[in-house]
Amino acid sequence: MKSYDVIIVGAGSMGMSTGYYLARRGLRTLLIDAFDPPHREGSHHGEPRLIRHAYSGHPVYTEMAIRAHQLWNELEERMEAQLLVQSGVLNITDPNRYSFKERMAAAAKQGVHTERLDADEIHRRWKGLRLPEHFEAMYEPAAGYLRSEACVDAYKALALANGAELLTHTAVCGITAWKGSVVVETRNAKYHGAKAVLTAGAWFGSLAPFVSLPVRAVRKTVGWFETNASDDFKAGRFPGFTLNTEEGGYYGFPDIGGAGLKIGRHDTGLDWKPGEPFLPFGGLPEDEEELRSVLGKYMPGASGRLAKGAACKYELTPDEDFIIDRHPQHPHIVVAGGFSGHGFKFSSVVGEICSQMVLDEAVQYDIRPFALSRFARQAERTPSIAQGGD
Repeated sequence: MKSYDVIIVGAGSMGMSTGYYLARRGLRTLLIDAFDPPHREGSHHGEPRLIRHAYSGHPVYTEMAIRAHQLWNELEERMEAQLLVQSGVLNITDPNRYSFKERMAAAAKQGVHTERLDADEIHRRWKGLRLPEHFEAMYEPAAGYLRSEACVDAYKALALANGAELLTHTAVCGITAWKGSVVVETRNAKYHGAKAVLTAGAWFGSLAPFVSLPVRAVRKTVGWFETNASDDFKAGRFPGFTLNTEEGGYYGFPDIGGAGLKIGRHDTGLDWKPGEPFLPFGGLPEDEEELRSVLGKYMPGASGRLAKGAACKYELTPDEDFIIDRHPQHPHIVVAGGFSGHGFKFSSVVGEICSQMVLDEAVQYDIRPFALSRFARQAERTPSIAQGGD
């Protein structure tokens, strides 16, 4: 049985980042993944992903987003490649549904610059939008988007260059742990580690009963739509965006290199469990219809032919806050999951945090909001939420 300082189960965005930071510190690191990252079976495929800094809720999100941005810039320097595009992010809302006032005030306290725009100003800057007169927006000029698959590839290359080992197409069948030791079993072999990090994403259900998280995996779809002949929606002119309307919550990206404007829906989705069939994009009529209808209403020039579609997986916690904690019975095992469709931007800093936890170093952020124990408290208040997050 080969032995390592740390074994990482799940080598997607969070796991690969963690693997790099640990290998760079000289730890004998093994990463295990059921597929070959970057791949289409998790949450990181179908580039790009938004990165923004003005967050609602606990201030730790903004603190971590700022640090994540710094780490992405460092990764770009190491790889000598652009991974982060500072396009700006336009967060559009119907103020009858949601106001950005508190978020902007909180962002200002942490030095994050935002601009409040009314519908007239939005239309002046981005002529392809068609918004009702009462709509408004919060614009983050320093925000943008990440080339997600290239980011995972970059961490993969650096982790391997620093001595980490990667097992691909290797599903984990079981985990056994006792004080100061862990054994991870696959179909072909067992591996021993002094410590472990579990970052299995939407596949955490396959690790039960060793770890049972209140995480619900959900099928989500995105589409790329051809834009009109003008440059209104082209990269370099149009920002990343979010859209909060009566139709639901949406997000998207400009037309990058002629691929089409990308749009997806953040809310709703179909529950999925590991081992169940996973419908590809187009498996349901609404996969295209709900995206096209929103574009037709608010961005008619970007509602052309569907260039392509994709289906990926969210991993939702009941409160949509992350889980970054130690295993309740085995404190030498770090658990990170439940990133709820807004976690990719943080994967650089989550990797740094997980590596610090493995090394028993102080974490500079207040990660108590990500503790597993909060679900026990929620169960006492609202028993219906306690049923595994369903």
